[in-house]
Amino acid sequence: MDGFAQLLDGFGAAISPENLLWALIGVTLGTAVGVLPGIGPALTVALLLPLTFRLDATSSLIMFAGIYYGGMYGGSTTSILLNTPGESASIISALEGNKMARAGRGAAALATAAIGSFVAGTIATLGLTFLAPVMVDVALTFGPPEYFALMVVAFTTVAALLGSSVLRGLIGLVIGITIGLVGIDVQSGQARLTLGVPQLLDGIDVVIVVVGLFAIGEAITVLASGERRSTVTPAPGSRWLSRGDFRRSWKPWLRGTALGFPIGALPAGGAEIPTFLSYSAEKRLTKHPEEFGHGAIEGVAGPEAANNAAAAGVLVPLLALGLPTSATAAVILAGFQNYGIQPGPLLFSSNSALVWTLIASLYIGNVLLLVLNLPLVGIWVRLLQIPPYYLYAGIAVFATLGTFAIGGSTVDLVVLYVVGALGFLLRAADVPVAPAVVGLILGPLAEEQLRRSLAISQGDVGVLVSSPLCIALLLVAAAAVVLPPVVRQVLRRRTASQQFDRVA
Repeated sequence: MDGFAQLLDGFGAAISPENLLWALIGVTLGTAVGVLPGIGPALTVALLLPLTFRLDATSSLIMFAGIYYGGMYGGSTTSILLNTPGESASIISALEGNKMARAGRGAAALATAAIGSFVAGTIATLGLTFLAPVMVDVALTFGPPEYFALMVVAFTTVAALLGSSVLRGLIGLVIGITIGLVGIDVQSGQARLTLGVPQLLDGIDVVIVVVGLFAIGEAITVLASGERRSTVTPAPGSRWLSRGDFRRSWKPWLRGTALGFPIGALPAGGAEIPTFLSYSAEKRLTKHPEEFGHGAIEGVAGPEAANNAAAAGVLVPLLALGLPTSATAAVILAGFQNYGIQPGPLLFSSNSALVWTLIASLYIGNVLLLVLNLPLVGIWVRLLQIPPYYLYAGIAVFATLGTFAIGGSTVDLVVLYVVGALGFLLRAADVPVAPAVVGLILGPLAEEQLRRSLAISQGDVGVLVSSPLCIALLLVAAAAVVLPPVVRQVLRRRTASQQFDRVA
């Protein structure tokens, strides 16, 4: 009951005119930027992160939540109309959604994505409301060894799930951890990796690294590719679903939600797996199997619901444990740390008013998104006609101004573009940048917990496996490294065997 009363207090704060305005600005900006080609929710949040610096923490995080949800919705528009997923979780929506758009049913695809996002987001936020406090109670029993093991799980799962291979993911992770070491070592007082630059003694600002890796790195990548203009598929017709479309969509919405939230809430979760599972389930359960591959509305409704439910689920380990399990969650964690707030078990006691106001704003943001986006699909489609070289040049200018506003130092700008060039090189080598962000943020925290553990045990490394929970978490981390290559190899062999059987 205490949680329910705190949620009501959160709604009281969230519906104040000022916070409602920031929520509306957040979902509008998030949708507008997220709908642009190649820009997913992570880049959207990273690009707009500097805008929140002059706000108080509550207003900033409410706007952040709106940007997050708006960016998630905007990514579906890009996938459906341009066949250009902004992130890996939107790939499945593009399979059927773009076929619907090419058949003149783009409006129906966008409508089922919008309503499915609303349904899934609302139900999943309800799950967040009740599950996060339970996870906090469990996490309060953790000691330094358990926290270190949990962060190892975060490292390995993010590296394994967000890269095309475990090795590439680990490379990105190590790069991020190395950047996180820059500055003065708190215990020894020695400068580390500062290259003699006094401005780096306090470390490299997380926001600068995030904006550099995502915004500048992506801008350099697109401009270097020489892409001139996107091909936009029009979305004619009504913005609403027909009765037949609604009847075929409502069950996939619920099934996608049921798959997306639990998997997203796992510390090793994410949005990719539930979207694939949802598409597979809808393909098996549909009464119109002949439409799959040619524009089946169930193939949009289910995965989009799973995607948005998983997005809300990702906030459970982020808020309760301080663990980001996706690129967007890592950027949001950077936003918390910008205000000196560390998500984790103590967040619900030390900043309970802020947390419950943030959760309440998620409900409100879902409603605002639905009201805002269904009538304005035509406007978002026009944004897609901006030539990429104009778009990404503007992103580079915007990121530069935002970074300079943080500290007013030319060293920050040099770091921004050095990190941006690093982001370009990582993309060229097919090394994911999300593990680098996770390593940057969690690396110093993992080092702190490791040193505490060794201090308690007087240097005995056996303390890291001193409890069943530590052993279980480290086994999960080992499985995250070992299993993906094995699963990929099994799938390759099965596919090769099926192709051989067809030829024979």
